Amino acid sequence: MRTLLEERLEAMHRAGQIIENRRREYCLTAKLDLVTGTVTGHPDGFGFVVRDDADEDDVYLSAREMRSLFDSDRVVIRLVGYDRRGKPEGKLVEVLERGAREVAGQFIRERGIGLVIPDNPKIAHRVLIAKGETSGAKHGQMVVAEILDYPTHVEQATGRIVKVIGAPDQKGIATDIAIHSNGIPTEWPRAVRKQVTKFGATVPTAAKKGRVDLRDVDLVTIDGADARDFDDAVYCERAGEGWRLLVAIADVAHYVDVDSPLDKQATVRGTSVYFPDRVVPMLPEELSNGLCSLNPKVDRLCLVCDMRIGKTGKVTRATFVEGVMRSKARLTYGQVNDFLAGRSTKSVPRRLHRRLKDLHGLYKAFAKNRARRGAIELDLPMTRFELNEDGEIARIVTMPRNDAHRLIEECMIAANVQAAKFLRRHRITSLYRVHARPDPERFDELRQYLVSLGFTVPHSEHVEPRQFNKLLEQVAGRADSAAISMAMLRSLTHAEYTPTNIGHFGLALDAYAHFTSPIRRYPDLLVHRAIRHIIRGGKPRGFQYDKGRMERLGAITSAHERRAEDATREVEAWLKCQYMLDRVGEDYPGVITGVTNFGLFVQIPELQIDGLVHVTSLQNDYYSFDASRQQLVGERTGRRFNLGEPMQIQVQRVDMDTRRIDFRPVQDQSEPMRRGRRR
Repeated sequence: MRTLLEERLEAMHRAGQIIENRRREYCLTAKLDLVTGTVTGHPDGFGFVVRDDADEDDVYLSAREMRSLFDSDRVVIRLVGYDRRGKPEGKLVEVLERGAREVAGQFIRERGIGLVIPDNPKIAHRVLIAKGETSGAKHGQMVVAEILDYPTHVEQATGRIVKVIGAPDQKGIATDIAIHSNGIPTEWPRAVRKQVTKFGATVPTAAKKGRVDLRDVDLVTIDGADARDFDDAVYCERAGEGWRLLVAIADVAHYVDVDSPLDKQATVRGTSVYFPDRVVPMLPEELSNGLCSLNPKVDRLCLVCDMRIGKTGKVTRATFVEGVMRSKARLTYGQVNDFLAGRSTKSVPRRLHRRLKDLHGLYKAFAKNRARRGAIELDLPMTRFELNEDGEIARIVTMPRNDAHRLIEECMIAANVQAAKFLRRHRITSLYRVHARPDPERFDELRQYLVSLGFTVPHSEHVEPRQFNKLLEQVAGRADSAAISMAMLRSLTHAEYTPTNIGHFGLALDAYAHFTSPIRRYPDLLVHRAIRHIIRGGKPRGFQYDKGRMERLGAITSAHERRAEDATREVEAWLKCQYMLDRVGEDYPGVITGVTNFGLFVQIPELQIDGLVHVTSLQNDYYSFDASRQQLVGERTGRRFNLGEPMQIQVQRVDMDTRRIDFRPVQDQSEPMRRGRRR
């Protein structure tokens, strides 16, 4: 009994629910007016604590408080006041859990002393490396260092080098650096490997019993050409004046038991991470690409959302069932779009033609319903890197979205909405995918700019998604439409996971959850567990998760999602810089996508590559920043540089250390420019 009590107290301590005082007594943090959360560092040395109670503002930590902290540490803090901007400020009480055990960075020697400068800009510390702990690393190489002693208010962190990655400019190491810099797990613990070996290559007959048999239904997967794991399959047929839609999702919950080694590792990973050259999966490949993946012509277990949709595109009825299926085809977006556009009848099997036409008809009804609902329509271009054998960008391809992408997206949204409504109806604790209203400060900046252009824009407290769409329609066709669309996107908050449903602003929905990708997203697996619990006759109170635990899992999975986004963004920035290294001195047509007091951010649209035109490279004048109009204005000449304005630029400098590209304007703006011309 004592061991169980100690384990529970330790779990509560790790979660920040209790702390131990100097008399070795446990105290409830809530009763002590303390705040728990996760540290986010800033390159300038200060930081913030993202509170576990996400409804409250982040708490500012001064550079002094950050001396003993690393980015992603779990901490307990005490609120001590407010900074000059009215934001809460905190003081460190206790470190609950260290977020990083290793750091990746550059090894340097200064006066005989070895140091690792972390590659992660959110970690402002340097890590001292003792003389015998360098593992043969040479000055300037990128390494991974294990932290032996964390920093204090008076001492630096110490560590030892456990891996030499290579030279900073070595081909193909960008992903390795990003993985280690962001603490993304890549190794499978022995307990996980042992658990996976118990699964066979095929679904056991016993596992199929008691399930709805859908093996004769023409369910198909539609994904990108390079996809390897298939979470979802769809089937559609006409039903009276409307449609019947089946969205079958891989039944990952059947294989991943709560608190099993697989489950614990999936929690640690939170999401699969998709880099240009590889994937770091949430689940071992035996499951993610094998037994869970809805591969064609093989039996697979699934959780199915069976929907009836009326002629207006509204779901009139939905049920969830556990099933067994056999995908009839692995189709790509390109194949389906070619068929729907009439370019090819051979791109998909003949027996599926009717089903795809029905699916396309349903998509059109969904699209009309989406428009009536007022969901934000930011159809931004997607890019894909084609890499050569050395891991460098050979070509950057812009991929416009087509009806095949959109119809699958709408089918997934429909199933996700029904999952959220199911959770809400049965009052069972799970995670919703929520998207709050726009951040007032950022939206007011956008509002001032759009008003200066002559648009009527509501106050942030009254803005609705459909008003975003109205603005997008008004700017369509303008030279600055892409820049305005990006500015509108930046004004929106980041969606996150929480058991408290506040709706989804961007999709204009009052309830939304992630149900359709349990192979690659942990919140989807939690939603599956909640739905399975109910359809198997369970009661909400008997579910394995309470709200407190689900809140913590929501915070963890939201943080892991941001970690994955940061890591992939870093690799893409690295690869883009590497790509532009050989193009210094070349000219390109660009568009101003951002205006600041220190210069202009310019994007090369055909490459989706951004760079900075520093204010000092704008010659013959002094420029002041007009925030309300988002422009730089020349004090003497009156020359104005506006958001969305075209600008011919030359690649001036590429800094691989900071992943920054500097442009300068081509001086004679009236001269016709030839792409790629060196000046």
